[in-house]
Amino acid sequence: MTVAHGTGPLAARFVHAALIIETDRDLDMLAAELNRSAKRYDEVLVVVGERTRAVLAGLAGDLPDAVCWGAQDGFYQRLGFAYERFRRYLAAAHRAGRRAHVIAEPDLTHGVDAGLRADRVAAYLEYEAICNRTYALDAATVTCVWDCRDHPATVLDRVRATHPHLVTSVGRMPSPDYLQPERYLTERRHLPMGSPPADVDHDVSVGGVAGLSGLRSALGRWAADHRFDGEAMEDLVTAVVEVATNGLRHGDPPVRVRAWHHGDTLVVQCDDAGSRPLPAEAGFLRPDPVAAVAGGRGLWLARQLADMVMVSSEPGRTSVRLHFPREIMLAASS
Repeated sequence: MTVAHGTGPLAARFVHAALIIETDRDLDMLAAELNRSAKRYDEVLVVVGERTRAVLAGLAGDLPDAVCWGAQDGFYQRLGFAYERFRRYLAAAHRAGRRAHVIAEPDLTHGVDAGLRADRVAAYLEYEAICNRTYALDAATVTCVWDCRDHPATVLDRVRATHPHLVTSVGRMPSPDYLQPERYLTERRHLPMGSPPADVDHDVSVGGVAGLSGLRSALGRWAADHRFDGEAMEDLVTAVVEVATNGLRHGDPPVRVRAWHHGDTLVVQCDDAGSRPLPAEAGFLRPDPVAAVAGGRGLWLARQLADMVMVSSEPGRTSVRLHFPREIMLAASS
């Protein structure tokens, strides 16, 4: 079910809006939104940074019990985890017949090596795009706070493209730059990824299912060498093996697996010669347990286990790159 301006049964009910601020004074608009929501919704979940929370607390005044404050580090661990947790929250409210509003400020830099932060923001915005479909529940609203002081203009352009509405001083307005999820994801899917480094820690060719056992063992030792242990190590190994298995099943073997490290982040890329590109939504939608879309089941699991997944897919070639920042992976597994 897709949300569009004026189309579809939920278009007038589900609202996904962005508030783009330049200074703390712009949070007056968010405080007004919060005060309105406290009166209109059965529950309001606010997950913002400490600076924003402090400003809001001074602007919004006394708020009813319907307003609940959540900690950023409880939501923004792995990107797929954050996306899925908000989805489940809204779905539970919907099942209970309660009107819910989520006000969220994404934390996309904590625990991430500086050189990889731009990739993480880009990956998160893909979730912002697809949630216009997957969060589209009756009487649900999501307002996202994006700060010009933390993000360049190119990122904010993509914020406008992934949010159907913008919060302004005169209220919510349609975003003139909004793109439907399928179009946004398709356009992003065709953008090339940066090349892996010439000197990687592992470069393995997996020609069939029999080779997956050796891949699993090599990845486990590699992760342990970089101080990944327990659940964090198992999540890394499982995510990569799922993607490699997808490449064997739906692509043209062999699957090339390259693994390297960038500071405390472990990075793995799987390349296969797929005969057709992956669907733009592959891995974002919870798969049907009986009849999963080709490539969707393993990629969906990988998105839950890795912090970040990047996909570049064209006829004859599919590349999937997974990021595992050590601090984030260990925190999520504890």
